[in-house]
Amino acid sequence: MKRALSAVAALLFLVAAAEAPKAPVAKKVPKSSTIHGETRVDNYAWIREKSSPDVIAYLESENAYADAMTSSMAPLQKSLYSEILGHIKQTDTNVPYRDRGWYYYSRTEEGKQYPIFARKKGSTGAPEEITLDMNKLAEGQKFMGLGAYEPSDDGNLLAYSTDNTGYRQYTLHVRDLRTGSDVETSVAQKVGSVLWAADNKTILYTVENPAKRQWRLYRHTLAGKDDALVYEEKDELYDLNADRSLSGDWIFVHSDSKTTTEESVIPANDPTAAPRLLVARKEGHKYYGDHRGDRFYFLTNDAGINYRVVSAPLGDPQQKNWTEVIAYRKPVRIESIVLFANHLVARERENGLGQLEIVDLRDGKSHRVNFPEPTYSLGGAANREFDTKLFRYSYNSFVTPASTFDYDMDAHTSTLLKQVEVPGYDKAQYTSERIWVTASDGVKVPVSLVYKKSVDPHSGANPLWLTAYGSYGSSSNAGFSAPRIALLDRGVIYALAHIRGGGDMGKEWHEAGRMMTKKNTFTDFVAAGDALVKQKYTTPSKLIISGGSAGGLLMGAVTNMRPDLFKAVVAYVPFVDVINTMLDPTLPLTTQEYIEWGNPNEKAAYTYMKSYDPYMNVAKKAYPNMLVRTSLNDSQVGYWEGVKWVAKLRDNTTSGKPIILKVNMGAGHGGASGRYDALKDTAFDYAWMLGQWGLSR
Repeated sequence: MKRALSAVAALLFLVAAAEAPKAPVAKKVPKSSTIHGETRVDNYAWIREKSSPDVIAYLESENAYADAMTSSMAPLQKSLYSEILGHIKQTDTNVPYRDRGWYYYSRTEEGKQYPIFARKKGSTGAPEEITLDMNKLAEGQKFMGLGAYEPSDDGNLLAYSTDNTGYRQYTLHVRDLRTGSDVETSVAQKVGSVLWAADNKTILYTVENPAKRQWRLYRHTLAGKDDALVYEEKDELYDLNADRSLSGDWIFVHSDSKTTTEESVIPANDPTAAPRLLVARKEGHKYYGDHRGDRFYFLTNDAGINYRVVSAPLGDPQQKNWTEVIAYRKPVRIESIVLFANHLVARERENGLGQLEIVDLRDGKSHRVNFPEPTYSLGGAANREFDTKLFRYSYNSFVTPASTFDYDMDAHTSTLLKQVEVPGYDKAQYTSERIWVTASDGVKVPVSLVYKKSVDPHSGANPLWLTAYGSYGSSSNAGFSAPRIALLDRGVIYALAHIRGGGDMGKEWHEAGRMMTKKNTFTDFVAAGDALVKQKYTTPSKLIISGGSAGGLLMGAVTNMRPDLFKAVVAYVPFVDVINTMLDPTLPLTTQEYIEWGNPNEKAAYTYMKSYDPYMNVAKKAYPNMLVRTSLNDSQVGYWEGVKWVAKLRDNTTSGKPIILKVNMGAGHGGASGRYDALKDTAFDYAWMLGQWGLSR
């Protein structure tokens, strides 16, 4: 009898094996390159040829394999999508903001993928005027993204820019808001910054070069041709952008590298004037200007890495004339400032949390706004009026939905204008906390967590999703997610590690995770995973990790380091082919990012980057289950990076666990542009993760 059962079992296994989808096998076309006396061979460099039919066919075969491997989870994905939609108020309106007598806002309608932008004259009770319906712009397009949205001072015209590929190359248009029709449909291509001068007829805009670096500022007059070149930034390490002060009086032209800035100004009422230099660039000095009355104000790192605020007379803003407004404090990083007629608002970060400091410029007194939760996310909002005592800000946390407040800077009081309605959500059922874990070098790293109160967080067997970013000095904030409720309700703990390389604990935190200290980013994340296991929040068999873009680099590095620590990995548009990308100056962002990652043309940098490069360090080892997402039109991270990585992983893994690749053939770095399409992708990812946890309900 046992023999008969064994034979049946063997037969069933063979049938299952025969029916199991087979992963695509990328052909190997060795390509050799030599640097620093070392020859590297890349078997999958051919995948970079986007115009090749073979490449497109291969990508489509990967999508077919992904569909076949995940077909069984289609019912769960459909159920999750409906559940997620149930937590979203599909027809909704944002809080209007006031700008020169108009109230501007956006709203969504159930069943429509994109927002509708509108305004009302004089009061929120006035009749609505639609300024842009993104759904109409998206008709017949696979992708639609909005860049600039800038009304002229008189409110008659709208300068706006759109991207219909996902490659983040925007076309500038001008619409007459009195008629609702575009009067100029293609002012310029590949634009970045867009702003109006005070005359209601002059637009200044920046454009990118072939390496996708914003480098030239042009001046356009309505109905004019041959737009004048205003400024060109020739240094390949610098990006160019421009904006207009809230006072409305000055146009600031910024040249910005990872370590140094330089700014010039143009009077907004005299847009043909030549830019006037404020403070000449000096390596290592970063400053950002603003204006109020007879003085310029600067956020500057001249006294320390975490910045201070100073002011200077309009006529001679050199450093010798600077007067301190907010002193340098080592533990406090000042991230940005906003100037009003009587107040200055500094957005700050201390001890890993966002802060708001308000300075009354009439008497110099300052105070902070208090926030109630242990971990939260603080953001700016639309502040378009200069002469006001109200500062608008946004607040949310792991358990508190997105909330918009007006803060009275004189009375020191916050007024809640709106909290996003989340159907089927009871805040009282969830809790968040922040813990500190010890990195390999003894540094304490914060980790924010959220879970349902009914979950025993230290049971040792909880499904846990750990994510992080950790690059460019960008801070990772504990923000609310309506879709995430579907996972929390199934007992999942969500954790966000505030690792070095980000800006969570100040500028020093970034410095300790870039260039020749980059590996701290990865060891911090591993330390977070180990600590969550040790403290019995989870176990390696139930620990899933995720990261995107530079966070995808993190995923690649830690998976090579500790494949045993993770049940599964989700990597979004991952930057994993570090050395090959950083050796190619024709690619977008490469040269500007020598200051973030290092220049591999220098041997020391090459050797260090080689030690963690995820693609180069793929080896024969037992890799976990993996889901990798890329986009064909990605302008930030070439689609081929994730594709090559998957091919090499499959060729080397000894675990037999599937590695799935999904390629969005009609989107860019941010994925699908339509909100319903994006939610369907989220439902897919959640269904896959729940399957890894054994939670298929």
